[in-house]
Amino acid sequence: MSITRYDPFRELRMLQDEVNRLFSSNLSRSFDDEGLMRGAWTPSVDIYENKDQIVLEAELPGMNREDFELTIENNVLTLRGERRFEKQDETDNYHRVERAYGSFTRSFTLPQTVSAENATAEYKNGVLRVVLQKREEVKARRIEVGGESAEGSPKTIEAKAESASANKGKTATAK
Repeated sequence: MSITRYDPFRELRMLQDEVNRLFSSNLSRSFDDEGLMRGAWTPSVDIYENKDQIVLEAELPGMNREDFELTIENNVLTLRGERRFEKQDETDNYHRVERAYGSFTRSFTLPQTVSAENATAEYKNGVLRVVLQKREEVKARRIEVGGESAEGSPKTIEAKAESASANKGKTATAK
């Protein structure tokens, strides 16, 4: 028989863990300030950048193109729409509904480095892909630097010619 030490706070910690788990679930996302404004369902979004463009990809599974709209106004890209619950038959008796439905709004402030005029969007296989081209003046360019060497003074090279029979080439000395 082993001896275990009594911990009077053990059950209190277990209760705290349960409450933390409750509030860290998806339920808490729908009750924050932003969640109340946009509805219970929020599509997942990936945003990435390369040297020429910024790309936004949003998952909109089960939605038709007519169910959402995409706008850019005052340097803010807004995706808004609604995913509706469509009951197939009145005799259907659902035991569990885990997929979220409802209206949503997602807004993203665009950096000054992109141009909204050449934006393109494509919706394919439930994924919306928005491509925003960067402005020409902010794209990275390689600049060749001329001037003095790293040692601080200009380098000069002198070449002396020797007789053809004694030397096969030229010798150079640097100052």
